Amino acid sequence: MENYIKEALVLLLQLCFIIQLYYLVGDHSLLTAYKPMEELIPADIPISVIISARNEAHNLGRYLPLILEQNYPDFEVVVINDCSYDTSDVVLEELQAKYPHLKVVTITEHDRFKTGKKFALTLGIKAAKNEHLLFTDADCEPASSNWIARMAANFTTPAQIVLGYSPYYKSRNFLNPFVRFETLKSAINYLSAALDGDPYMGVGRNLAYTKTLFFNAKGFASHMHVISGDDDLFVNENATTDNTIIEIHPEAFTYTTAKTTLASWYRQKKRHMGVGKLYKNRHRRQLSFDAITGFLFYVVLILCLVFNFEPLLALGIFMFRLILQFVIYKKVFKKLDAYGLFWYLPGLDLFYYIYLNVFGLIGTFIKTKQWK
Repeated sequence: MENYIKEALVLLLQLCFIIQLYYLVGDHSLLTAYKPMEELIPADIPISVIISARNEAHNLGRYLPLILEQNYPDFEVVVINDCSYDTSDVVLEELQAKYPHLKVVTITEHDRFKTGKKFALTLGIKAAKNEHLLFTDADCEPASSNWIARMAANFTTPAQIVLGYSPYYKSRNFLNPFVRFETLKSAINYLSAALDGDPYMGVGRNLAYTKTLFFNAKGFASHMHVISGDDDLFVNENATTDNTIIEIHPEAFTYTTAKTTLASWYRQKKRHMGVGKLYKNRHRRQLSFDAITGFLFYVVLILCLVFNFEPLLALGIFMFRLILQFVIYKKVFKKLDAYGLFWYLPGLDLFYYIYLNVFGLIGTFIKTKQWK
């Protein structure tokens, strides 16, 4: 009996290893080889930047001027003040007096129903005067004054969707390394998939698409009942090989501050993970195989070492995978401003796959009823 268990575990370890190699070499290596365009292409394309903000007075005062003062010839900024009860209205009035290209759409609380971010964004899109839309959040800071220019340059191609990147700031908070790593891995996955011709998600902190695409797809109608997904579900439904492009030049990043407590991070992740079950079937399968085989790889590896089932083979497989990760991810970590996490890869990778499976189950069975 012991021999059967031993053979089964060793076989399972090798199977998980092969599947993980497929993701690592087949997909993620595409991002390693990808080079963002260094020279900034001038683009005379009018852009509407859209920001939905609820009780973001402090962040609007701090970050909105950095967006309003972007080095770009033709743009407006549309801020949806979504049922705020702080001093957001005062901050926005002061900024409007200084910046004529700032447009404010105000939503007030209704006694009979609660509005969500998708409703706010829809109003903002309708209020935007331009065809090309660029989205971010009120707590995001552009990496440079060329953020709009870098993202807009991609619309000189046939692209209708531009997937940007939005990392978290580094801090000394105990959660920060893993939060940054999880965001990095998510970006590696969706950016690599787009390069491979099968885009499946984007992040609303740095995302662009056309108004025509939005209205032809009937906006968020098919998933308006879900509190999250204004970014990833919209991209999942509408992105194709031909209409999607990525932008990862460092000047095109938008940065934000990560959650600092377990409770706030848990609420955020529970909300985000809950929409994955609405992805297209092939994308759900791809993400599930990665999560499950990555988790089982570590579980079976530990079992083989603890019970002395071909320990040298198990260690050899682990080291081979780890070396490949180091080789493939080294350039990617640098490109995505996460090189400080590179040498912590073995431990962070283990916790990442535990996190994927735990929150995958939570997102499947627990519904979130508010976006903020």
